[in-house]
Amino acid sequence: MFKMLSRYFDRFRHDQRGAVIVEMTLITPLMLILSAGVFEFGNLIHDKLLMEAGLTDGARYAARCNSQLYTDSGLAAINCATIAANIAVFGNPTGTAPARVSGWLTSNVTVTMNNSCQDTVVGGVTQYRSTTAQVCTVRASGTYPYSGVGMLAFIGVGPITLQGSHDERLIRF
Repeated sequence: MFKMLSRYFDRFRHDQRGAVIVEMTLITPLMLILSAGVFEFGNLIHDKLLMEAGLTDGARYAARCNSQLYTDSGLAAINCATIAANIAVFGNPTGTAPARVSGWLTSNVTVTMNNSCQDTVVGGVTQYRSTTAQVCTVRASGTYPYSGVGMLAFIGVGPITLQGSHDERLIRF
């Protein structure tokens, strides 16, 4: 009986049929999880880039917007910060389009237009090129609650909050 079992195990050990199926069974789940992670990370980076592009557009608009000029000209007063937030999120001043990033709201965007001025040279390093000692900037900052973690939730990755900001030199006309 022992001799028969020994022959059976020897034959099983030297037989190569089915080895590929065993290897594939071991590797496939790992490859699927890694692929899902790569796709999810790509989607996260895409949303972050769209958010940063919107913040850049909003800050550029706010840096050039002058609500006092509209009022002095007899035009209806405008709120530059609100329009800049609409441009950041929707890509237009009226806020009437799908958001750049699905689920991103204007309430998640803050446009600071308090003419915060900074020194052009800090610690011997030139921060801004200017003929004056200080430069005034506008900042658009925002957050986006990224909840589409998909398969990454299996390993404990929960909702991620993306953050971004953009400073623009204040240019008034």
